[in-house]
Amino acid sequence: MQNHPHVDLNAIAWAAMDQYGFIPGFPPSVLREVGALTANVFPDTLSDPRDLRSLLWSSIDNHDSKDLDQIEVCEERPNGEILVRVAIADVDAYVPKESETDRHAGHNGTSVYTGVETFPMLPDRLSAGITSLLPGQDRMAVVIEYTALPDGSVKPGDIYRAIVTNRAKLVYEEIGDWLEGTGPIPRTVRETPGLERQILLQNEAAMLLKKRRTERGALALETIEAEPVMADGRVSGLVIQQQNRARCLIEEFMVAANGSVTAFLGAAGLPMIHRVVRTPKNWEGIVREAAERGETLPIEPDAGALTAFLIRQKAADPDRFPDLSLTVVKLMGAGEYVAFRPGDVPVGHFALAVTDYTHGTAPNRRYVDLIIQRLIKSVIDGERYPPYTPFELDDLAARLTDREKSSQKVERFVRKAAAAVLLRERIGDSFEAFVTGASEKGTYVRLIAPPAEGRIVLGEHGLRVGQRVRVRLLATDPYRGFIDFEHTG
Repeated sequence: MQNHPHVDLNAIAWAAMDQYGFIPGFPPSVLREVGALTANVFPDTLSDPRDLRSLLWSSIDNHDSKDLDQIEVCEERPNGEILVRVAIADVDAYVPKESETDRHAGHNGTSVYTGVETFPMLPDRLSAGITSLLPGQDRMAVVIEYTALPDGSVKPGDIYRAIVTNRAKLVYEEIGDWLEGTGPIPRTVRETPGLERQILLQNEAAMLLKKRRTERGALALETIEAEPVMADGRVSGLVIQQQNRARCLIEEFMVAANGSVTAFLGAAGLPMIHRVVRTPKNWEGIVREAAERGETLPIEPDAGALTAFLIRQKAADPDRFPDLSLTVVKLMGAGEYVAFRPGDVPVGHFALAVTDYTHGTAPNRRYVDLIIQRLIKSVIDGERYPPYTPFELDDLAARLTDREKSSQKVERFVRKAAAAVLLRERIGDSFEAFVTGASEKGTYVRLIAPPAEGRIVLGEHGLRVGQRVRVRLLATDPYRGFIDFEHTG
């Protein structure tokens, strides 16, 4: 297949960034500031911070990721307990508050991953270099400790500075296939002494944590986000990121680490920013979705009942489950950041089944995590006043919620543009699809292969969400992100 060369997806991505209020490129002042940095912040003594370079740290991420924010290591303790250490890159050491780089990062608020082009929050020399926990490199980090208990509950531990070294950069797909018994042990794991046992211990801890959260009502959602596959500047396909045991491991470790951070800052009496998903305002809509599938949910919001329903639906109809998940996500409402003061009643995170939660484990990629890191370090350093006032945190929480929503809009639009390019030469072809939306705003479908989304503009009347249909491609417009279909049966 030949894509039309005059469709410049990179230009579309840059235009989308600009449209939603991002600065796509780094100003000269930022590049000068970062270029002048030296890559050595080690103190004269290793007694404080701690020297933990001898531990068998490893990371699990995408195969092409270079902005590594965290590494992990576990240790068996008596009575079935597992001590977990999560080391977070000390980004603040290179990006001080109110620096040019900090102001730019605060404006954008997050890295934006379009699949066509990545717009990092920090210049590559930082996020993919001296602030990244790359393998074989000594790095400053903030280490979060907690203990996974046999019942899956978490006992928060200490948080401190340390020098660490990533001993192995592992890949989600390879580790996931191995842990699930569908692939061989990865070469790096096999050839690194002790790493096989270490990853198995990490998996054991993660499964304890997951079981506990599932019992408490953590939602088993699984939405589809089809990313474009680029080859020589052209779209060669769309790929869906599959959830697996390795991604679950990292998710569980980060949820527990972020909960430990809120406990640490709370014990110090500091204000902070919480990550929340409120109790669904449109619970009635979720109840109706369950009723259409022959199930009954309680009248009042109940995370445990919703989780049990989702698990049953995934087993009964795995093909349609991502679309049900997306519907539930829309009915629940988006996550947001809120400032939290000592003594406030926490809102909680309905989807994760946790009460006290923040984002503090990805400071290379999200600005809120850099804020949390500065708050943590102010406690460690015994500073008299925290780096942010509660009123500053109010403004930052609102702004960063907006930036996250805008980043999602950019990513969604560029994915649609890439899908429109991929399908451009298949006008008139027929496809199998699922109806993903049917309302006054329009009727939308997701193709089974390739997993592109578009709108039915002919023959849409009477279709319902979840219905399997056959559609014919009528037109695509990459610059507007439009893919139009006719329902044919």
